[in-house]
Amino acid sequence: MKMIIAAIKPYKLDEVREALTAIGVRGMMVTEIKGFGAQSGHTEIYRGAEYAVNFVPKMRLEIVVADNLADQAVETISATARTGKIGDGKIFVLDVAKALRVRTGETDDEAL
Repeated sequence: MKMIIAAIKPYKLDEVREALTAIGVRGMMVTEIKGFGAQSGHTEIYRGAEYAVNFVPKMRLEIVVADNLADQAVETISATARTGKIGDGKIFVLDVAKALRVRTGETDDEAL
């Protein structure tokens, strides 16, 4: 099993969710986060005062999938979240040692 962690632009969330559902991903966890990478934030003007926005809002997706679906899920997220502009996000893939569905006691691939 693989855990895919993706940081994407907030307005891309629904599009990415729909694309992942279409390829068979059955669940995900989503968290609102703030961060920066190559963007390094930006400045904005509010009521005549300029201020720095050091952390940019993003959405963090956490998805656990079977090994055979991981590459397809990563490609789907990448293709769907890509705008071609700075700040499109990052994707990380980690190994998952164990999974357990609390309600039924199913483990590993059956728990997904």
